[in-house]
Amino acid sequence: MELEVMALQEKNKVMQSYNNDKEFLHTFFDYENEESSYPERLRELADRPFERRRLAEIIRSFMEPFGISTIADKHIVELSENAVVSIGGQQAGILTGPLYSVHKAITVILLAKKQREALGVPVVPVFWVAGEDHDLNEINHVYTEMEGRAVKHQYREKFVLKLMASDAEYDKKMMTSFVKDIFGKFGETAYTKNLKDDVLKAVELEDTFTHFFVRLMNGLFKEEGLLFIDSAFKPLRELESSYFVRLIEESEQIAEMISNKEELFEQKGYGSPLGTEIEAANLFYVHDTGRILLSRKDGYFVNDSSGIRFSKADLLRIATEKPWLLSNNVATRPLMQDMVFPVLAFVGGPGEIAYWSILKEAFHHLHMKMPIIVPRMSMTLVTPQVKHLLDENSFTVEDVMSGGVITAREQFISGLNDERFDSVLHETEELLGKQYEKIAEFADRQGPTMQELLQKNLRFHTKQLDFLKGKAEEAVLLKHATALRAFGILEGELFPDDVLQERLYPPYTYLNKYGPTLIQDLLRLPFEMDGTHKIIYL
Repeated sequence: MELEVMALQEKNKVMQSYNNDKEFLHTFFDYENEESSYPERLRELADRPFERRRLAEIIRSFMEPFGISTIADKHIVELSENAVVSIGGQQAGILTGPLYSVHKAITVILLAKKQREALGVPVVPVFWVAGEDHDLNEINHVYTEMEGRAVKHQYREKFVLKLMASDAEYDKKMMTSFVKDIFGKFGETAYTKNLKDDVLKAVELEDTFTHFFVRLMNGLFKEEGLLFIDSAFKPLRELESSYFVRLIEESEQIAEMISNKEELFEQKGYGSPLGTEIEAANLFYVHDTGRILLSRKDGYFVNDSSGIRFSKADLLRIATEKPWLLSNNVATRPLMQDMVFPVLAFVGGPGEIAYWSILKEAFHHLHMKMPIIVPRMSMTLVTPQVKHLLDENSFTVEDVMSGGVITAREQFISGLNDERFDSVLHETEELLGKQYEKIAEFADRQGPTMQELLQKNLRFHTKQLDFLKGKAEEAVLLKHATALRAFGILEGELFPDDVLQERLYPPYTYLNKYGPTLIQDLLRLPFEMDGTHKIIYL
């Protein structure tokens, strides 16, 4: 396994500014992503109260069914005492979802190790699973590479209600069949059977999308002591009761602050990542029909489409007595996370960093500073087959991502054309046209019916020449199919659908090719969190 780095051209304006613009940082964040920020953040956390022991026990009870390694147990104990955390989160995708979930976990782990050593205090890695999310269409599919194309395979079970991922139970027979089909697309290797058996065992042991995800992720990272917690876990909701009370009490001010900040964000040309509204409650209520978003209206918390209407006193009573019926939205989840955990640093992707950008005043209103925000590492995995094709064609990974392979393929195809054959066809077409012009002189005397027949006959012969030309091109392409397939594989593997590999393919694509030690071997590489894109040759 070898590591290279490359500076990707950053197309995301928010990330460009986050990495390079000090004014942007100071306007929208509390800390710069610099080593000097960590001691300051540590001092701030020392002055804030956390329910450490209760939180640690909640994490232990959540993780016990999935297995707690020795080092994870140590991290739980440390969290109950004086540890701070590096934390990141993701939705619960099938087969862990796209690779960036794994890349985020790797970043969280390496950051915790680095700051544990630098600060001389326990820093524990935590993965916050967004089990409260109800958009199952975002997580119910897997992509595989086939014939140089990224192909989407969707788990077809229908869920009528807006169920949270942690409540949505899959059909075990359907999921088993789906997983077997996906592994069939990966192709058979020496590792396929054991990997597939492990995943199918997880399918059988679990019932929900969230638990299926956590069992697989815990298996991949158990030796690193990565802690997991589901945002929809009922005991966690009970711990959050007093924090929900605060969010309800301050709902109007928080919504106004977020809305004003997003307006400034948009004025500066960064768009509206949340599309927030001044009347937003920024909380969901878990109803019999699913998870529904609340708004503020005439002094009440409402969802008009469901006929839900709570007074402030009603909602505060729910927060106190049944907090598991409440759920955060994208704006309040970061606030809740920081009230629950002693967050040294949050690891996020570009989309997350965009919406965190408008939360600074909301954090301050709750007497907190934002944590240090660390962009997750971005990686591309290069298999030996792909490396061979790159070398054979004198391409680099950067060539593929910049569109160089598309240009090269077009030039290659252009060079295959038989100019002599094309010339003869063109000459024949011209000659045919001239001959029909002569025939037309006689057809004029025969009336319009003969003219129509003549034109129809000409179109037939022209179509036959086009058919012949197309078949000749097919024959040339077929003759050079191996070379052309190489172009497709490079694009399909490294930059599918013009996006980074990590945004589509699951890690099992590469575990199947490399073997079960992939994650551990990645964690041993000398990564620097310097904003560069990592190229890993397997």
